[in-house]
Amino acid sequence: MLPQPGHDLPRAVKGASCSCSHCGQPVPRGLIVAGREQQFCCQGCASVYELIHGCGLDAYYRLRDQSETAAQAVPAADGDRLAVFDTDKFHELYVRSREDGACLVDLVLEGVHCAACVWLIEKLPRVVPGVLEARLSLRQATVRVTWDPAKVELSEIAKALSTLGYPPHPARGNKDTVQLAEQRTMLIRMGVAGALAGNTMLLAFALYTGLFSAMEQQFTQLFRWASAVLGMIALAWPGRVFFQGAWAALRTRSPHLDVPIALALGVGGVAGLVNVILARGEIYFDSLAVLVFLLLVGRFIQYRQQRRADESVGLLFSLTPTHCRRVVASGDGSIEQVPVEAVQVSDLLQVHAGELIPADGTVEEGNASVIASLLTGESAPVPIQPGDGVCAGSQLAGSTIRLRVSAVGEATRVGRLMELVQRGVADKPQIVALTDRIAGWFVVAVGTIALGVFAAWSLFDLGAAVDHAVALLIIACPCALGLATPLTLAVMIGRSARSDILIKSGAVLDRLATPGRILMDKTGTMTRGAMRVEQWVGDESLRPLVVEAERHATHPIAQAVVRQYGADTTMSVAADEVDAVQVLANGVKARTSRGLVCVGSRACMGEAGCTVPSVFLEHAESWAEQACTTVYVSLGAEVVAALAVGDAVRSDVRQSIAQLRAWGWQIEMLTGDEQAVAEQVAQAVGLDRSSLHAGVSPEQKRNVLKQRGDGLPVAMVGDGVNDAAALAAADVGIAVSGGAEASMAAADVYLAKPGLTGLVELIARARSCRAVVKQNLALSLTYNAVAISLAAAGLVTPLVAAVLMPLSSAAVLALAMKGRRLPAFQQPDREGPQR
Repeated sequence: MLPQPGHDLPRAVKGASCSCSHCGQPVPRGLIVAGREQQFCCQGCASVYELIHGCGLDAYYRLRDQSETAAQAVPAADGDRLAVFDTDKFHELYVRSREDGACLVDLVLEGVHCAACVWLIEKLPRVVPGVLEARLSLRQATVRVTWDPAKVELSEIAKALSTLGYPPHPARGNKDTVQLAEQRTMLIRMGVAGALAGNTMLLAFALYTGLFSAMEQQFTQLFRWASAVLGMIALAWPGRVFFQGAWAALRTRSPHLDVPIALALGVGGVAGLVNVILARGEIYFDSLAVLVFLLLVGRFIQYRQQRRADESVGLLFSLTPTHCRRVVASGDGSIEQVPVEAVQVSDLLQVHAGELIPADGTVEEGNASVIASLLTGESAPVPIQPGDGVCAGSQLAGSTIRLRVSAVGEATRVGRLMELVQRGVADKPQIVALTDRIAGWFVVAVGTIALGVFAAWSLFDLGAAVDHAVALLIIACPCALGLATPLTLAVMIGRSARSDILIKSGAVLDRLATPGRILMDKTGTMTRGAMRVEQWVGDESLRPLVVEAERHATHPIAQAVVRQYGADTTMSVAADEVDAVQVLANGVKARTSRGLVCVGSRACMGEAGCTVPSVFLEHAESWAEQACTTVYVSLGAEVVAALAVGDAVRSDVRQSIAQLRAWGWQIEMLTGDEQAVAEQVAQAVGLDRSSLHAGVSPEQKRNVLKQRGDGLPVAMVGDGVNDAAALAAADVGIAVSGGAEASMAAADVYLAKPGLTGLVELIARARSCRAVVKQNLALSLTYNAVAISLAAAGLVTPLVAAVLMPLSSAAVLALAMKGRRLPAFQQPDREGPQR
C-alpha cells in the first residue's frame, strides 16, 4: 500500500540506491524502503503517484517513458535548491556567526498562516538535532534560526522546514516575491476547491431531487461515484494543506486547529467512500468539498489580514533605499546601480539630494545637509562636510555627496534600532502565551469529546454517529485563542507606528493595560525642553569658557546656554583655552587656560568642594519662585557666577495627567532641579508635593523606581539620554522627544511627537487592546460551548458546521482588526520641539 499524503514513509534501508517511480530522480538512501516495488524521493511524488493511479491515468507513465524528456522532478525544491543553503556565497550574504560559534539566519517561509504555525516551527530544535533556537515572526512569516554548524548543515534545517510544510527562502530581498507567489498559490488552490465544491453541490442537488422522483439505481450510483471522485480530489489536493498541517502538529506534539479539521475531513471522506462502495447511506462529499473551499477562503482572509498588519509595522523598516549608486572601483569615475545588499564596507557611494542614505559612512566629497529625525528626533537639517559621519536612513538635502561606507545592513545605527523593534515584536506577552496553552488543550479536548460523541451515537445509528462527530470536529473553532490575540497586538503596534508611537514589544500593551505608577522626568517631558537663559549674575568674562564647556553636554540646560551665547562671535575662544572637558551627572567640568571651571547645580558645586556665596543663594530663591533653574559657575574653588534658566510647561501636560489619573495611574515627577523649582512646575501641572522627587541624579532615579514593591507596573517617561538607566529598569520605559537610537536601546516605547498626548494615546491603545482580547476570548468560548453542545445533540449537520466555522472565525478576526474607537486627543504643542 502506498503512503498517504502527510504520513511518514516506512523505515528506510541504508546503503541502497534506485530511481523514483514517479519522477525518475535518484531516491535518497534514507528514503528507500525494503521490500516495496515503488520507491519515492519525497512525499510529493508518492502523493502524485497515488492520485494518478487512483484516477485511472496510468497511461501517463507509458507516454512519459516514450518521451525523451523526463518529467520535471517534484522535489526540486528539496534537492538542488536546498543545496544552495550550504554554499559559501549564501553564508556570506545571509548567515551571521556568533562569538560562541553558533550561526544565525533569517528565512521567510511559505505556508505560515496562524499562531499554530509558530508552535510547529519553534519546535524545530526537537525535530533537527543541532538547532539551538527557532523564533518565528507570525506577521512577517520570517523565522530566525540559530544552529551549531558542527552538528547540522543549513540545508538539512531547510529540508526539515519543507517537510513540515513551510518551504524556506532567504529573508533579505525575497520576502515580497515569496509572499506574492504564496498568495498566487493560495488563490489557485482556492479556485480549484471552489470549482470542485460547485460540481459536487450540483451532483448533490440531483441526488436530493432523485429522492422524490425515483431516480433509477444506475444513475444514482453514477452520481454518487462522480461525487466521490470529485470529493476525493478536493481532499487530496486543495485539502491536503490541512492534512500536512495536522501531521506536522502530531510529529512535533503540538496540537492545533488543523488536527480536528483533518480528522473531520478524513473521517467524513472514509465514511462517504465506504457508503458509495456499499451503495448505502449518506456520502458527505458535497459537505466536505464545500468545507474545504470555505476553510481555504477563511484562511486566505486571515492571510491578507496578517499581511496588512505586517505592512503597518513594516513602515518602520522602510528606512533605507533598496538600490543605490556605487562608484566603480576601476577609477574611471563611472557609476553603477546596485542593490543595497551588495554594498560592502569601504565602497564609495554617490548620494543625490533628496535621497535616503543607504549605509553608514564618512563624507569624502561634497557639502550638504542631512535630516536625521528618526535617529535624533530633530527635524532641522544638520550641515555636513568632508570628514563628517552620516547614518543610513538619513535624508540628504542640499547637493550630491560621496561617502565611504563604514557599516552596512544590520550593522548600521538604524539597523541596530530596527533590530530592537523586530526582536521586541517577536516577544510573546503573557496573555499570548496563556492563550497558546489554552488553545493546545482545547484541541485535545475537542478530539476527546468527538470520540465520545461518536461512541455514544454509534450505539443507535452508525451513520448518525459519523455525521455528528464530523459536525462537531468541523464547528469547533479555537481561532480567537490561537490567532486573534497575537493579531490584535500586531494590528495595534502597526497603528501606533502610523501615529509616531514606536512600540518594541506586544508585552508593552499587556503591561500598560493595568494601572500602576508613572514616573516622569521634568525637563523635556513635562516642560518644552526649549530652555533659555533668563539672567546671568556674576563674572561675565567666563561666558566664552562656559559656552565651550557646555558644548560637550547634551542636557537641555547646557544646550540653552550654548544657544543663548554661542552665536555671539565675541564668545569664541581659542582651541587650546579649554581642555579635558568632563561631563558629570549634574554639570560639566573643564580644564581651561584660567583654571578649573565647573558649571552645574548646587549639588555639583558641593561635589567639586565649592561653597555657594549667600548672594547667589538669594538669587536662586527668587528664581525658584519663577520656576527657573539656577546654574552655578565656579573658577577653582570659588563660585563666581549664577544663571537663571527657564523652561515653559507644555500646555497638554495638565490635561494628560488628569486623564491618566482618571484611569487609575499614580503620577510622580522626577527631576534633578531643586525642590522650589520642582514645586512650581508641579503646581502648574496639577501634582502635589508628595508626588515630587527633586534633586535626584540619573542614578538615583533608578532607585526611586524600586522603592515600592506593591507589584503594580511601573512606567518611566524620560528623554532617553540621561534617563537611560531608569528607562531600562522600569517595567515599561517610555522615551519622548529625544534621540530615537538611545531611546529605543534603553526604552520599550519611543514617542516621536512632543508632549504627553502620545503617552495618553499609548495607554488608551493598551486598554483598547486588552478589551478586544477579552471580548474575543469570551466570544470564542461562548460560541464553542453552544456549537459543541448542538453538534453533540445532533442538531447541526456537517454542511451547516462548515458554514458556521469560517463565519465565526471571520467575526473574531474582524473584531481583532477593528478594535475600539479611541477618544480624541489634544494635539501636541506646535511651539515645542518637532520630530
